Amino acid sequence: MTLLEIELKQLRQAIIEMMALAKKQLEKSKDAFVNMDTEIAQEIIHTEKRMNAMELSIDRHCENIFALFNPVATDLRFVIAMLKINSDLERIADYADGIADYVIDIDKSFSKDILNAVQMNEMFDIAISMVNDIYVAFDKEDTALARKVFKEDAALNEINANASKVISEFVKETHTLFRSSLYLFSTIRKVERVGDHVKNVAEVIIFYLEAEVLKHKKKK
Repeated sequence: MTLLEIELKQLRQAIIEMMALAKKQLEKSKDAFVNMDTEIAQEIIHTEKRMNAMELSIDRHCENIFALFNPVATDLRFVIAMLKINSDLERIADYADGIADYVIDIDKSFSKDILNAVQMNEMFDIAISMVNDIYVAFDKEDTALARKVFKEDAALNEINANASKVISEFVKETHTLFRSSLYLFSTIRKVERVGDHVKNVAEVIIFYLEAEVLKHKKKK
């Protein structure tokens, strides 16, 4: 095995570890938000520092590979892909961290009625499933599984699109505090944005495995 091959293998492993941690952060953000668990929220915020450190480490690793080995062809495509995936994974973790901040700021739990009405649990479950899909797709180099997340992202978009109307009607009927409703809508938006970043990762996985650029293409 050449030195370049060793470096690429290590880079791949670092991305796999970051994907796993991003998934854990998102899973914990669901538990924290649904149960209003401030202890889990604090844990997420603490772990975010580790995510940031991993992002910087992977960035430096990619820069060193460019500088020392001048990769070409498939190797070059792989390193470029890892840079892009690294950025999207960090953003996914940022949204989990933002949700944790909300949990700490909110002074009371949401009712199960409003959480069910906006499909909050379903949104979290879809987003977590998407992160798991790209983890397996990357590890197994499975582009069919990577493409699965496009349909899942569409489901998140649909729930997000209906959320403002549902929350608005709920506030009128129950006189729920407007501030809490804003937190809820913002959380829905963050989970929807997680889906966008997972979709970006799926596109990059397809790019480096098949040399096909899907960015800005309409999904059939």
